[in-house]
Amino acid sequence: MPSRRKTASSGAGADLRILFLGDVLGRTGRDAVAARLPTLRKDLRIDLAVVNAENASHGFGLAPDMARMLFAAGADVITLGNHAWDRKEIIPYIAETPRLLRPLNYPPGTPGNGSVLVTLQDGRKALVLQAMGRLYMDPLDCPFRGTAEVLSRYRLGGTVQAIVADIHAEASSEKMAYGHIFDGQMSFVVGTHTHCPTADAQILPGGTAFQSDAGMCGDYDSVIGMMKEGATLRFWRKMPGERLGPAEGEATVCGVFVETDDTTGLARRIDPIRIGGRLAQAMPAVSP
Repeated sequence: MPSRRKTASSGAGADLRILFLGDVLGRTGRDAVAARLPTLRKDLRIDLAVVNAENASHGFGLAPDMARMLFAAGADVITLGNHAWDRKEIIPYIAETPRLLRPLNYPPGTPGNGSVLVTLQDGRKALVLQAMGRLYMDPLDCPFRGTAEVLSRYRLGGTVQAIVADIHAEASSEKMAYGHIFDGQMSFVVGTHTHCPTADAQILPGGTAFQSDAGMCGDYDSVIGMMKEGATLRFWRKMPGERLGPAEGEATVCGVFVETDDTTGLARRIDPIRIGGRLAQAMPAVSP
């Protein structure tokens, strides 16, 4: 098992502020993120913003023009997931766009990359990566070994000031195991895919911030973002129906805010974010 680092202290060291927004779902989610992200970056003085957008195109995949819109709104890195290839036109685009990530444990030869080293505006460096779980998901290569191989090239608090991982997985147990295995080697591990924000935001014993799922940016008067009429009938009658479509009511922008210490790269703080829509609101307070 990979080694652990000591928990970050409250001593000297600059803060690096990270914003992660959960799965963007459909037009409602895209529009909400485009409207809210610039203000979030400004109000929270964000250094690195990561957005999961694998459901941005009508709930299935991401189109290049939608990726460009999210980058223009302030996303530094966009992550995908099991719907990465639902829009075929993303294949040439991801090959030429390093900051658009698909899971690192796809087989060798798959277009795109699973990690990217980002140089921030002030010159600091952050590594962002994504892995996909295997429980109740496609049987890809091992996400744990693949992540360990990527991490072996960097030193948290040395060659990079922050490391952020999106673990795109169905099972909370697999996400938690991932967080604990890499506790102390990353700044922040956050889960995506289940579209429901979890209440377990915490700093793990080794100093890594963790939340099992960031939730989605979409309409919560729905079944995980899809129109509830068709989705509920699939459970009630156990028969396939018409193709599911995204719910189009007011979206809640869900995500996670993390502060890290440059000296160690480990987390000082983690807070959930929920803005707009139906869910209880949550917005971190930051000092001026």
